[in-house]
Amino acid sequence: MPYDTHADIRIDTKARHAPVSGNPFSVGTGFNALSFKHGMYAGAMDPLIMVDHFVMTEPTFGPHAHAGLSAVSILFEDSDGRFNNKDSLGNDIDLMPGDLYWMKAGGGAVHDEKPVRGARTHALQVFVNLPASMKYDAPASMHVKAGDMPVLTGGGYRARVMLGASNGRKGATSPALPMTVLDVSLQGGGPFEHTVPAGETVFVLAAKGEASVAFGGKTVELSPGQSVAFAPSDTENRLILSAADEAHIAVLQATPIREAFVQQGPFAMSTQAEVDAMFAAHKAGKLGRIEP
Repeated sequence: MPYDTHADIRIDTKARHAPVSGNPFSVGTGFNALSFKHGMYAGAMDPLIMVDHFVMTEPTFGPHAHAGLSAVSILFEDSDGRFNNKDSLGNDIDLMPGDLYWMKAGGGAVHDEKPVRGARTHALQVFVNLPASMKYDAPASMHVKAGDMPVLTGGGYRARVMLGASNGRKGATSPALPMTVLDVSLQGGGPFEHTVPAGETVFVLAAKGEASVAFGGKTVELSPGQSVAFAPSDTENRLILSAADEAHIAVLQATPIREAFVQQGPFAMSTQAEVDAMFAAHKAGKLGRIEP
């Protein structure tokens, strides 16, 4: 999906861990979202560039290119119907509720994502930065079906391990940077606990309900549509999620890249000159095309 923003990024270990509300935006009549961008978190979101929490009910963006990043679609289980993903890698896949699709665009790829007629897709669209050493890699993709994801259950919680690992259960591994993605439902109380290794950032989003997030001696209260990002710690820490009533929480965890970058729309490169070159390459049809 195309978006416009640009910035350098640095990790600020003294970042204030306060709730961040997403910026609402919509496109046409079939796309509504809350957008969370890295500049809101004083660098503590690295390697995430952007997370959009959206509902889409009709085709919106059309085919578009990406380069220098990974575009990740995280579908929630309360989606209804099929979400078609078609790209210049030759994929034509109908994602189902609860699925995950990771496209490592690398040196350039074109894709189109849209709900089929009558479908309602509730999901996260995530831009994950790539280090300079990977920005021109050949594109790659991975589809993880909901039925293949480990599910953790306990008193007051259910957590899907969409990527990575938690509590001794291992899910799929991304085709780019390692990342843990957890889709957590709390049925009042909880708590759900997850160990975060030293040196990794943690982004937590309250998709539904009020939630309490404890990490590294800090506790943050989130309302629906709010998030918090925790900068890396020198030691292993427990992330503890709890709620008085029902809540739905997404957790994204990864090792920061700590490299400056420039993002404009769907491209994230190391310099402005590289971004300009990608726009020119796309205009010339060199980033691939979707076969009819």
